Amino acid sequence: MYYNNRDVRLEDMPKPQIVPGELLVRVMASGICGSDVMEWYRIKHAPLVLGHEMAGEIVEMGKGVERFKEGDRVFVSHHVPCNTCPHCLNGNYSVCDTLRSTNFDPGGFSEYIRVPPINVDRGTFLLPDGMSFEEGSFIEPLACVLRGQRLARIEPGQSVLVLGSGISGLLHLQLARALGAGRVVATDISHYRLKAAQQFGADAAIHGEEDVPNRLKEINDGRLADLVITCTAAIPAIAQAFQSVERGGTILLFAPTEPGVTIPYPFYDLWHDGITITHSYAGSPRDIFDAIELIKAGRVRVGEMITHRLSLAETGLGFQLVANAQDSIKVIIEPYR
Repeated sequence: MYYNNRDVRLEDMPKPQIVPGELLVRVMASGICGSDVMEWYRIKHAPLVLGHEMAGEIVEMGKGVERFKEGDRVFVSHHVPCNTCPHCLNGNYSVCDTLRSTNFDPGGFSEYIRVPPINVDRGTFLLPDGMSFEEGSFIEPLACVLRGQRLARIEPGQSVLVLGSGISGLLHLQLARALGAGRVVATDISHYRLKAAQQFGADAAIHGEEDVPNRLKEINDGRLADLVITCTAAIPAIAQAFQSVERGGTILLFAPTEPGVTIPYPFYDLWHDGITITHSYAGSPRDIFDAIELIKAGRVRVGEMITHRLSLAETGLGFQLVANAQDSIKVIIEPYR
């Protein structure tokens, strides 16, 4: 039960009871997302059970559920679209009112979740044979990354700069590689994460306090990046994005700032140099399917990103590791560990 980043308690709750059309899923692995430790975002809803990057096993089925059976290994999406509103019909699933109001009960940092009928219908996916529960917990974050790069219209051969080498930055780095990007460069202010960026395929890793645009030019044959992806909400890093994009390039604003933060940007330069700015929130059903296939094929190496596997009782420690953003990449909670 989340109260704040420093107060995550192990509490007893009744096992969720399901009704017709629902599923009861035993949670086997649930990743701590960077958004879980955005205290400004979470604390207004506290206390609550968080956890949306999960995979588990169906243990009970409500009457009328036909596509699944007890014992099936599944990934369950917490947010699902209506598929009928103007936003969904235009492919903008992540701004659908239904997507923003749906969830499973109570949250992935628990032993069991109740999956409502709408999530059963369009948010529950079988894990492929050979995919572990741990790997399945990466489906949701990778789907978010896929949507971002799709909206940014990444092309084979493009140079890519990823600002911030936490879990989302490393997923962006690996996905860019898988989609055929040319030179991929990463930044961070943590030496631990810079080393991780190189481990996962960055051609170069630049400390965020260096002169990033000039260092990028030295690495990238005198050019800036065709695609710049901000995976940190730090204002200096966002400023670096505007300074590091090549003419005709694109900036993908992936990590959110707190509400009310205003970022000045050089409008004339962006207009004159033909810069596209886009942003992304969540993932669509299409992106979930693609994420499953990429993980299944091993084109994005997710298992190697896990640095900590903790029990449910150690979830508070996990939140501290992620919030401090130091010597960890991916922290997985395994309730039956």
